[in-house]
Amino acid sequence: MHLKVLLFLLIVSSLFGYLEWGGGNSSFLFEAEYLVISKIFTEPQSALHPVIILPLIGQILLIIALISKSTNKFITYTGIIFLSLLIGFMFLIGLMSLNLKIIISTLPFMIISTFTIYKNENKKMKLNYHDLANK
Repeated sequence: MHLKVLLFLLIVSSLFGYLEWGGGNSSFLFEAEYLVISKIFTEPQSALHPVIILPLIGQILLIIALISKSTNKFITYTGIIFLSLLIGFMFLIGLMSLNLKIIISTLPFMIISTFTIYKNENKKMKLNYHDLANK
């Protein structure tokens, strides 16, 4: 699978993480992000928290990696790490509360990010072997 397709799938899968909290409240990440982005312009202090800002920066980095001509490994990995902070935390919450909705909603991102890293490292290894063979 092409790396750009994986980056696109990472962005999309990160938007469909599912959250539940007390009082019967629930939300997908894309809904929560909409609220956070709207609050950044009206009440910036309420939206400035590392758990909120780092995943948003991660998505922005993945979008930059997606639209750039060549994928930058540092940008891709930093985006994955920043998003993994939130998605991994959600996964742990799902495991601790045995909430299958949360667990299942985080698995696509975790699987695709693992595959993306594997694909990127495998591509690097093939390039190095090709370079050595031509010397």
